[in-house]
Amino acid sequence: MRTVTLEVSSREKINRRFLRAFEGEPQGAFISFDSPELLFKVISGKRWDLLKVMTGAGPMTIREAARRMNRDVKAVHGDVQALLKAGILQKTDKGLIVFPFDAVHVDFMLKAA
Repeated sequence: MRTVTLEVSSREKINRRFLRAFEGEPQGAFISFDSPELLFKVISGKRWDLLKVMTGAGPMTIREAARRMNRDVKAVHGDVQALLKAGILQKTDKGLIVFPFDAVHVDFMLKAA
């Protein structure tokens, strides 16, 4: 099973993970955000629903994703564009969209100010 971790992480932590990966130590798949606010802005409720529909489903058209979600194609298209820009979704050579993971783990900590 291929799992991606969506995380809130500092630049230093990301750099340390990069260096360990460069030394050959497997790190897994991560998509990092600077803050919880940015994570929630990029992955809003409808976009989270889109990821749920696409997790483990393989490549599909935007129209198919919209059908599975029972949503308007134009609205889903906007969400797909935002997730492509953020590097969360990918586009295949045939122009299909794909979320190439079978599971998603979200990791961040909220601390007292």
